[in-house]
Amino acid sequence: MNEERVIARIPRNASDELVIRTGVYWNLNILDIRWYKNGNPTQKGCRVNMDEAKHLLRAIDKAVNNNDKQEND
Repeated sequence: MNEERVIARIPRNASDELVIRTGVYWNLNILDIRWYKNGNPTQKGCRVNMDEAKHLLRAIDKAVNNNDKQEND
């Protein structure tokens, strides 16, 4: 992957973290969300192009907001 940029690292515990990064893969701008264990990428993750990422963002936002509403009821 070219032009890689780490956007966020979200630790789960001492050895696992979720890494969110952007880059270029096969001439496509992509978003990669992947679990890392002891600093190494695992096969658990998701790579989408930026158009797909916009749909993913809306779906995640909907899920999180619906969960917040259920907790407040």
